[in-house]
Amino acid sequence: MCAPAAWGQATSSAPAQAPQAQPPSDAEMEEPLKPEDLTVPSNAALLAARPTTTAASPTVSASANTNPATRPANQPPDGGIIKQGREVKQQGKVFTIQAEVDEVVLHATVVDDHQRLITNLDRNAFTILEDGQPQPITSFRHEDVPVAVGIVVDNSGSMRNKRAAVTQASLNFVKASNPDDRVFIVNFNDEAYIDQDFTNNIPKLREALDRIDARGGTALFDAVVASADYVVKQDKVDKKLEKRVLLVVTDGWDNASTLSMEQAIRHMQAENSPTIYTIGILDEDAKKKGRRALRALAEQTGGVAYFPKDLAEVDAITQEVARDIRNQYTIGFKKDPNEPPGYRSIKVTARADGKNLTVRTKSGYFQGEQKTAKKEQ
Repeated sequence: MCAPAAWGQATSSAPAQAPQAQPPSDAEMEEPLKPEDLTVPSNAALLAARPTTTAASPTVSASANTNPATRPANQPPDGGIIKQGREVKQQGKVFTIQAEVDEVVLHATVVDDHQRLITNLDRNAFTILEDGQPQPITSFRHEDVPVAVGIVVDNSGSMRNKRAAVTQASLNFVKASNPDDRVFIVNFNDEAYIDQDFTNNIPKLREALDRIDARGGTALFDAVVASADYVVKQDKVDKKLEKRVLLVVTDGWDNASTLSMEQAIRHMQAENSPTIYTIGILDEDAKKKGRRALRALAEQTGGVAYFPKDLAEVDAITQEVARDIRNQYTIGFKKDPNEPPGYRSIKVTARADGKNLTVRTKSGYFQGEQKTAKKEQ
């Protein structure tokens, strides 16, 4: 049974390394965007793209702070906040990540020049630059902690013949993930619907993914922004999870959102926004229009954009994403509370055995901005 809610379009290298499977050899995983290619190139441009409270900014129906409206013919959802990242503690199956309130927490993936995960580094291997200035590392962990995940799947008409493969790949992603992760499902076309609230129950997730209403346009940016807000709120979970991820699967480009790509990416630059992984099952026409947006959404948030050549590659990609998430480093540094609000660029580097490694993490954040989440009781 599904547990949905309707969303409107409207208002508002190292000496030794753990053996890891490489990304699917035939799938395209492009080189990172160069600085001059980034969708959000400057503080001024980001500020200019600041979402407003007008009709251009979509929310869950009625209000982003209210319970979403019920989608017909479904059951009620299954069912708090953890502070950010200084120390990972476990009580039974509950993990908490504690930190100073003025700490910026980064979730970082490290790979070598063959795209193999590097999982045995200590804090001395890392350097953090904020606006080009080195920052002392105040917290460091490499733990497989549970994650709050939103699987956001294109349900437009062109996806009808692809959904069975995408559903199985999505379920295999969940099976390859931390068993204590909590996952919700969003199906979207020109509107977005939560067809299963947070759960780790595979049959319920399957039922939600099998809910196919393949029609309409592709409001990708609206669906991503609303899903990002929802994964931060985590209304229906008993204990909020600090680490947040969106897995987005689409076969086209956005043709129905009220938000622009720049506004959507600007929205993803709040301090506690999720990491986004995108899978673009694109035909030649869609490649021209959709590739840049999917890369920008992923790379600006520390994720990866994948472009499989066919459906057979999607399953291996989703399992690669699960491994990526489970092998991230959590690194924190203190922000200066006296600095004025504004955009801060971030660059994290890592070096081991005399070699430079590649670090994927968010490209920056707006100081003083966090997505709304309930305070811990």
